[in-house]
Amino acid sequence: MTGTLYMVATPIGNLEDITLRALRILKEVDYVVAEDTRHTRKLLSHFDIHKNLLSYFEYSRQKKIEHIIQLLHDGKNLALVSDAGTPVLSDPGTCLVSEARRQNIPVIPIPGPSALPCALSVSGFLGQPLHFWGFLSPSRSKRKKLYLKIRNMEGIHCFLDAPHKIKKNSEEWGDYFSDYLFFLGREMTKKFEEYISGDYTCIREHFNQTEIRGEYTVLISKIRS
Repeated sequence: MTGTLYMVATPIGNLEDITLRALRILKEVDYVVAEDTRHTRKLLSHFDIHKNLLSYFEYSRQKKIEHIIQLLHDGKNLALVSDAGTPVLSDPGTCLVSEARRQNIPVIPIPGPSALPCALSVSGFLGQPLHFWGFLSPSRSKRKKLYLKIRNMEGIHCFLDAPHKIKKNSEEWGDYFSDYLFFLGREMTKKFEEYISGDYTCIREHFNQTEIRGEYTVLISKIRS
């Protein structure tokens, strides 16, 4: 009998955010497939869960998919987790899920924490279409194409950026989003979580006065007259 692939959401910071169902699934599966096995081992150990771990990340996925699929065909149940939040959203996993579905292997979501709804719920932005763009590209030309696309689309736009890139990347935003409202979430759910809101000038002041630590979730919406 074919096994099941579970997509298990894990905390983005505060470990208390993990769900009871997620803990049960992690205890019951035969293997846990992790983006970073060292990171996931710490999470499992915190909840006294001891499982076989398989690594699966962006640059090794082609080598690992066949092995993982075979385990599922052998009747093993697997849980796929990312380093933080919901798998596949800006994390590896899409190719594995697609291949599992192509081979009629059950794929079941175990919902839970995610940076996007976390930030959106406290942003105060009006209900309107939502567009999620994942992490900003390291390519300046690709970022420019994205910014131009955003300007031509109504709604709230969300993207993610790393602490070592966001200060420099934010210098570009004034050329495209000077007439937008910003909401930034940093270290969400953690001890030093921080939220910053305002226009582009406010955001630049924040980056000029603050030591940048932690990943940022950025929401922007055009200022309405």
